[in-house]
Amino acid sequence: MADQDSDPETLDLFTEPADYCPPPPKATAQTHTLLSGRTLTIHLVGHNPLWGHHLWNAGRLISTYLESHPTLIISKTVLELGAGAGLPSLVSTEIGARFVVVTDYPDPDLVKNLWTNVEEYYGGKGKGEERRIVAEGYCWGNDAVPLLAHLPSSESKTPGFEVLILADLLFNHSEHRKLVATIEATLQKTEEAKALVFFTPYRPWLYEKDMAFFDLARQRGFVVEKVLEEKMEKVMFESDPGDEELRRTVFGFVIRWKL
Repeated sequence: MADQDSDPETLDLFTEPADYCPPPPKATAQTHTLLSGRTLTIHLVGHNPLWGHHLWNAGRLISTYLESHPTLIISKTVLELGAGAGLPSLVSTEIGARFVVVTDYPDPDLVKNLWTNVEEYYGGKGKGEERRIVAEGYCWGNDAVPLLAHLPSSESKTPGFEVLILADLLFNHSEHRKLVATIEATLQKTEEAKALVFFTPYRPWLYEKDMAFFDLARQRGFVVEKVLEEKMEKVMFESDPGDEELRRTVFGFVIRWKL
């Protein structure tokens, strides 16, 4: 008699093999050491179609740039768009921002992870430390009123954030107009307010399309100034094609209102 386990008549055809639906990738964590010597642990979601599972080079470098230029941040209101894990926002809080709103696409995992990093950041501080950062889900180009509602009450008659942070977002070419629209809606209309836009051309053959973002910004009444060009020690994705020099270069720009 045939072994019952191998008899087709006894097999359950509707039972999925154990490996039919593999579990999703696990969340990971990376560290970032501040110029002050403090090390931040940055939690990342598991693989995410919105690329929130990476700690991007521009995010690291803009964080160091802010530490090196603390007057950009001290006592200022800050909004980060497409934050991923939110490292620049945490660094802004550490430097002494007045208030920070850190945002990414309203995916539950992404927003939850942002809050995890906020909670861990304050867990390393003394008890009673005033919370000066909130995490929100936000789609670029949508109504910005919910973001502006977080601004502290002040005597300023000009609404908006004094500093915007955009790190490694320009590869989303189809979203450039929405990003510029969000800058228009959220950047305080003063000479001092600025949006910091740092990016790496991870697809060098599309570098001109990345740079087209700044043409749109100029068309909408902004002044664009290049403030940084720095090569990282190595590329993020070693097996990717294209010019390696470009793929490990971070470009930094500042956008201001033309007043």
